[in-house]
Amino acid sequence: MNILGIIPARAGSKRLPGKNKRPLAGKELVRYAIEAALNSQLVTDWVLTTDDEDILRIGQEYDGLRLIRRPDELCTDEAMAITYVQHALKSSSKKYSHTVITQVTSPFTLAEDIDGTLALLLKSQVNSAVSIEKLDFATHPAKMKLLDGHRLRPYLEEEKGRMAASQLPTIYVRNGSVYCSTIKSIEAGEIVSTDCTGYLMPRERSLDINDPIDFAFAEFLMGRKETKNKTGTSSAQD
Repeated sequence: MNILGIIPARAGSKRLPGKNKRPLAGKELVRYAIEAALNSQLVTDWVLTTDDEDILRIGQEYDGLRLIRRPDELCTDEAMAITYVQHALKSSSKKYSHTVITQVTSPFTLAEDIDGTLALLLKSQVNSAVSIEKLDFATHPAKMKLLDGHRLRPYLEEEKGRMAASQLPTIYVRNGSVYCSTIKSIEAGEIVSTDCTGYLMPRERSLDINDPIDFAFAEFLMGRKETKNKTGTSSAQD
């Protein structure tokens, strides 16, 4: 099987301008995704698709990474993710059975998360597999409310007195880190098929950077990680 790995890193970002090349702990954000990707053991080829000249220059520093200059029309806020996947496939002379996307905005993703999601897809024989995390108790669907005048009403379901996490079913959500698909799914215009499975990642590796607060939290987590590596100690959350 030939498997195409894709790292998307366009220039535009309204909530956090230039985020894909913003330094995090002294290293541009895109480098974390590139380095995790190139350590994957299951992906055949990796491409970096971008319209940003700075990111293209960063990509040139890495052996084994093919660079794709993405057309401007595929880099707008309205452009669907499936379009850059299809463009990456058309830009290659090789035929692929699967695609893997790893997101620059998830800097704590490891190569094992990429390979784990892909291995789950291959084992499960479904059309797509995505990385997921457990939904935080505070945002559990049973706790969501509508404000109807001065009264709170259930949004999705009645809470029925279930106040503790142990009383509620475990809910999962895509964490935005890794997306694996069969070519059949891509040809149908779907990155995430209804026939999909999920690879569970821990919360500390599931941060998805979208705004300045997310980035500040990533800086905190990186600082904690560096301290742990230097001292050889771990926190209670590890």
